[in-house]
Amino acid sequence: MAEQILEMEPLIRFGALLGMLGIMAAWEVLAPRRALTVGKAWRWLNNGGIIITGTVLTRLVFPAGLVGLGLFVEAQGWGLLQLLDLPLWVVVLIAVVILDFTVWAQHVLFHAVPALWRLHRMHHADLDFDLTTGLRFHPVELLLSFGIKAMVIVAIGAPALAVLVFELVLSSLALFNHSNARIAPAVDRVLRWFIVTPDFHRVHHSWYPQETNSNFGFNLSLWDRLLGTYRAQPRDGHEGMTIGLKQFRDPSWERFDRMLWQPFISDDSPYPLPQRGGPGKGRKTP
Repeated sequence: MAEQILEMEPLIRFGALLGMLGIMAAWEVLAPRRALTVGKAWRWLNNGGIIITGTVLTRLVFPAGLVGLGLFVEAQGWGLLQLLDLPLWVVVLIAVVILDFTVWAQHVLFHAVPALWRLHRMHHADLDFDLTTGLRFHPVELLLSFGIKAMVIVAIGAPALAVLVFELVLSSLALFNHSNARIAPAVDRVLRWFIVTPDFHRVHHSWYPQETNSNFGFNLSLWDRLLGTYRAQPRDGHEGMTIGLKQFRDPSWERFDRMLWQPFISDDSPYPLPQRGGPGKGRKTP
């Protein structure tokens, strides 16, 4: 079964990605949450170039991917979960939750360390917030992220099936919670108790540092609630808030080559994590 998962993994992931892209793209057209400030075709062309570059580079450096690593871990019997006599579904559930927390903690780390923030800020420099933002990460950040997740997979002994499930959930929800899709407030209030919704995560893309350093989750919303980084709403409202970073307001920074070069641009502004305090905290509503 594990070998079949590895063989089918590219097809499964590509099919799931295309399906989610189609659903969210249609949702954004039929029920947009905000008016976009930059031409959609221009952003999608350049964001798409970044996404393809990062994907190809990661596959070239790590051909087997994380699912292949999970298969190797199973064969070697490495990791804590491999030592426990648990049903497969329990192992998969535990592994997915641990990996989700890993992504949350990694996200905080990329905001806290200046060198890592330089890589991650390209994701935040997007002047709009739609489904392509969810996959717009600097290729070097993707490689570092792969390494962090790989270490956790080896340490906990995550099987290939668990890794595949996690990767599918991560990519699908990243498209969902970065989308410019309108969700009824009553529905959003219920969903955000469990998963990260677009309104939940959009706060994280505000240009106010106090809001940039909140709502770090991608999948499960409980990490931000439990660890004190939850902010319910943006101070300027979802329609009125400004997306992006103050130092990258020129639309030319949306160009593919300039996005790749962003980490090497001098930036005198302080990296954002120490700036969580101060005004602008979200209302204490769900």
